[in-house]
Amino acid sequence: MTENFYKWSSPNIGQEFEMLVFGHGGYPLLLFPTSMGRYYESKDRGLIDAIRWFIDEGIVSVYCPDSYDTSSWYNKHISPAERAYNHERYDKLLMEEIYPRMIAETGHQRIITAGCSFGGFHATSFAFRHPEIVSYLFSLSGIFDVRSRLDGYYDDQVYFSNPVDFMRDNQHEALWRMGIILGVADNDVTRSQNENMSGILAKKDITHWLDIRPESTHDWPSWCNMLPRYLSLIR
Repeated sequence: MTENFYKWSSPNIGQEFEMLVFGHGGYPLLLFPTSMGRYYESKDRGLIDAIRWFIDEGIVSVYCPDSYDTSSWYNKHISPAERAYNHERYDKLLMEEIYPRMIAETGHQRIITAGCSFGGFHATSFAFRHPEIVSYLFSLSGIFDVRSRLDGYYDDQVYFSNPVDFMRDNQHEALWRMGIILGVADNDVTRSQNENMSGILAKKDITHWLDIRPESTHDWPSWCNMLPRYLSLIR
């Protein structure tokens, strides 16, 4: 399995940024780490091995960026407004620095986003904000409401980052063409958020699959079972 490490000075966040990439071709998959996770987390936790067949067969190339949570949603040392602003900087990094690399290296114009737990928030927020470049969204025990990280603060940047808010008014036509799976364990702390997001999508007649996994929990073994199944459905 091809593995490449990238490190560069990001103009959008004003510091060095790191990323691992696995694969030699196929659909570009942007795979986010969990809350405050690092770019190597999916490898260390066995998620890359779980989808190794898809990588080796050239079905997907997996891009694992670092998180920026310690500077945004999880940074209690700055104001909530600054947390939301820093997330916006991260979104620009993804769009302006990582997405161009993904399409240049794979030849695909549209990508897959995926992530576990808080990584599911990032995968969902990015996909729903930029549906014109995302063909599939696979959220694994994701959360979809970030307001608990903001001490009651709210502004336009929070609204446009928070899927449960902006999706109610989002009418981008590409949303109705996206393959969307909300995977969650039956005994999962995020189950209610997934059921709520499914309800929002259903009211808009956006086709999706709410996959509630029996006898499973909010943990890596569940996610290592989910993602290979979801990748097997891409066309």
